[in-house]
Amino acid sequence: MPPFRTIELSDPACSAEGLTFATVKSRALGQRADISFFAPPEAQMLSDVPLVVLMHGVYGSHWAWALKGGAHRCAARLIAEGALPPVVLAMPSDGLWGDGSGYVRHASQDYERWIVEEVPAAAAAIFDFCSGGSPLFLAGLSMGGFAALRLAGKYARRIAGAAAHSAVTDTADLDTLIEESRADWSKLPWDRTVLAALDGALDPLPPLRFDCGRDDPFLPGNRALHEALDGLGIAHLYAEAEGGHDWTYWARELEQSLRFFGTLLDQQKMGGEGCDR
Repeated sequence: MPPFRTIELSDPACSAEGLTFATVKSRALGQRADISFFAPPEAQMLSDVPLVVLMHGVYGSHWAWALKGGAHRCAARLIAEGALPPVVLAMPSDGLWGDGSGYVRHASQDYERWIVEEVPAAAAAIFDFCSGGSPLFLAGLSMGGFAALRLAGKYARRIAGAAAHSAVTDTADLDTLIEESRADWSKLPWDRTVLAALDGALDPLPPLRFDCGRDDPFLPGNRALHEALDGLGIAHLYAEAEGGHDWTYWARELEQSLRFFGTLLDQQKMGGEGCDR
């Protein structure tokens, strides 16, 4: 069965800066869903090009990372500098449930499977240079950071690396941000907290990096996660920088995540190993 019943793509003549906009019929969600892609020209003659999935926060959508954070411009600059090999950026919507889906399983829709299975399948269907063999990296901000770290624990064998900015660390943190009830969200521990997902991983964890601004309301939660991971002996990189919970911070710090992924890809070429406990 084809991965999607329908795929609608933007016209390259109308798109700019290597961006492609796609709408697919998602089986995981039971509805149409949107993804913005950035494919650099350097990827055209390659195969199994790595895929970096960038996830937005509450209130956002698929266009946020590109059109508020300039993610495609940051990636293009790093590729030109040689700090990042050619990668495809996939910037999906979270499924557009209420103010934010949390990227978790709900009673009738699986926002997690949308990210881990269907977004990579869409990239492979749209671009000849992406495939099931493309290394998969996850990154996100706020609610999207929660997803990146949590899914790295649940799908450790599938994910090559994960990074987060200003991450929500517990779904309860979303209650002050979203209008809707979370009653239909999965209540399993590893779907509720980043720590439970990482500590309960059944396979060696991929390399992890997360950061937070010193004026961010989620700074205490990020510090607590860092300390808990240290206590459990779970390898990770953690950083703090000046800034708050806003696009000024996220657009700036995304470079650090992309450089992190670039280093991991270089290590893979040299036969390096991922993070373990």
